[in-house]
Amino acid sequence: MKTSTVNFILGSALLAGGACLMKSACQQMQRENVKVREDIDVWEGDKRESVDADKVPEEKGLTQLDSAHRNDWVANGFPQTHRAQSELAEDAKWSDSTNKY
Repeated sequence: MKTSTVNFILGSALLAGGACLMKSACQQMQRENVKVREDIDVWEGDKRESVDADKVPEEKGLTQLDSAHRNDWVANGFPQTHRAQSELAEDAKWSDSTNKY
């Protein structure tokens, strides 16, 4: 083979190898530099107290998930705390026992 052909083939191989190394180095750097936030599920909010619990008295006893749904509950007349739910349950038991003839 001519030396120019050999030089062309070696140069092409060297260029291709350099491109592969550059690509793998860039991918490695991207993997190391990517910061991933921990996935916080919406339902995890049912385990944490409402952020406004210390500011708004109506938020006391509510979780973050409950706080997010609070406006709907108010509009529909649902009890908002476990205490209110238990009071309604007691009232329902009392009214059931007094209405029996």
